[in-house]
Amino acid sequence: MISFLQVVLPLIIYVLLIILLVIGIILGIRSIQTLNKVDKVVEDVNDKVQSLNGFFNIIDFTTDKIVSVTDKVVEGVSGLIGRVFKRKSTKSEEEE
Repeated sequence: MISFLQVVLPLIIYVLLIILLVIGIILGIRSIQTLNKVDKVVEDVNDKVQSLNGFFNIIDFTTDKIVSVTDKVVEGVSGLIGRVFKRKSTKSEEEE
């Protein structure tokens, strides 16, 4: 009985290890194929984003110009309001 187990158990272990090795190789090949597909998708998305860079640059330039114009308008209006109130305060001080 013991000699039978000494012969059969290593054979069972070897068969199971061979099956495990084959499954590992198959999973490795499948994962490499999946990574190649993911790489193609990432390259495609990257190309599409690069094609939109010009559009985003135009939008950025336009918003910068709009902000600079509105800043100048706000500075002018605040300066005008400041001068009006300054004149009133100096006139009231002179009267006193």
